[in-house]
Amino acid sequence: VQLVESGGGLVQPGGSLRLSCAASGFTFSRCAMTWARQAPGKGLEWVAGIYSVGTAYYANSMKGRFTISRDNEKNTTYLQMTSLKPEDTAVYYCALSKSRNYCGPEMQEYEYWGQGTQVTVSS
Repeated sequence: VQLVESGGGLVQPGGSLRLSCAASGFTFSRCAMTWARQAPGKGLEWVAGIYSVGTAYYANSMKGRFTISRDNEKNTTYLQMTSLKPEDTAVYYCALSKSRNYCGPEMQEYEYWGQGTQVTVSS
């Protein structure tokens, strides 16, 4: 299993970014996928998850600003982030659960993680 995030960078408050997670080594189209983040000095925080059929869920603080999606033809999941705030600054990770069908907030349920991509929101 390999998960490779990309798309992070420096953005001003109010700006947007789209993160990508390219997956390989498993049947992506059958698996739920998750985005999580870790801010400086803090623990992992669940951001959003998407089931294989496309049903998506979000942490409350991300609802209306972030959109998770997937392209099963490209084995890629995306996180579109808008109206970014300084408190969104973090390393963002995609993750695959042990069951392959979980995309909720319990971090101990995840088996594979990408290397992360840094998002910095600052003026």
